[in-house]
Amino acid sequence: MSTPQRLWLIANARLPSERAQSLQVLHTAAAFARAGLDATLVYARRRKAPKLPPGVTLYEHYQVPPGARPALRETPCIDWIDSVPIALQYIPARVQELTFSRNAAAALEREGADVIAYSREIECALRLLRRGRRRVFLELHRIPGGDLRRKWLREVLPLCSGVVAISGGVRDDLIECGARPEQVTVEHDGFDAARFASLPSRAAAREQLGLPLEQPIAVYTGGLLAWKGADLIVEAARLVPQVQFVIAGGQAADVAKLRESAGALANLRIDGFQPPERVALYLAAADLGLAPNRSQPAISSKYTSPLKVFEAMAAGLPLVASDLPSLRDILTHDRDAWLVAPDDARALAAGVQRMVADPDLRRRLGSTLARRSADHTWDARAARLVAWMSARG
Repeated sequence: MSTPQRLWLIANARLPSERAQSLQVLHTAAAFARAGLDATLVYARRRKAPKLPPGVTLYEHYQVPPGARPALRETPCIDWIDSVPIALQYIPARVQELTFSRNAAAALEREGADVIAYSREIECALRLLRRGRRRVFLELHRIPGGDLRRKWLREVLPLCSGVVAISGGVRDDLIECGARPEQVTVEHDGFDAARFASLPSRAAAREQLGLPLEQPIAVYTGGLLAWKGADLIVEAARLVPQVQFVIAGGQAADVAKLRESAGALANLRIDGFQPPERVALYLAAADLGLAPNRSQPAISSKYTSPLKVFEAMAAGLPLVASDLPSLRDILTHDRDAWLVAPDDARALAAGVQRMVADPDLRRRLGSTLARRSADHTWDARAARLVAWMSARG
């Protein structure tokens, strides 16, 4: 039997965390392992990573299926970000990023030349390439805005083996930065099929969550960063009182701020962060999902590939989403989603009303999304990436 090809996925992620990034990197690494690679996930040893319950591993927390799993390698870095006020965190954040990348690259250099480097960090890829390492791949979720990091990216592009762009917008801007078109492949985010294999009925899911059995329910699952548009859901809830809106996700400070802005709205529940195993329950309980991204900044309008879209595919849940290039990269209006003007709570409310009033439309859009889902599992994504990397040497 041949020895599996070794791959290190290097990601400056906090594990576990309340951010989708952590779920994405662990499931990407796990899918590489199931695809036959000897995969290792290299992540940051952060000072204030949440603690898991006794006996619960990261694999279990993120519902990574049994079988082949990546090795986990926690890597030290200088981290005092959370010790200073948010307004002063720029320099500590850059120090943390640079020291993680330096230490991850140094650890990989000790492993020999046979390991594929699959890095989400430009700084780590740059260090490896400057030292003559071959087979370095970069996965990018955005194009850096600062001049220095753009300079580093332009140095990396002609040297690396290839770049995985998380969306068409990232690919287009990579080419503007000097990447060769044939060097870039687009692979959106995905979902783990096992998490959605045995969803409860809508009624059972609503009972578990304490939601009304008969009222139409619109659900948002995800973070509460300003560009994700959760504040628009609050305003839409005021305009559509007959629909129960539910927001599940976000860090504690953002949840508190959103609850304060919502006041005592009777048809809005803000449930805060949910462990990964409960997200599917919210989707199973809903009549429709929401992806109300704002038109600014570029991470929202051009670059993002929201996990919530692919999890809606897995659940066959129709979506009302913002009509933006990043979302049109995945969704087509009136084919598999209902797209509405971004930054406009009235447009979002009208989209919700349109969907609630037309069960046939909801069934059609949800069925189309579900039929596409097989192409967007983490396993399907990993298989395509393994073949692509093999073709690039």
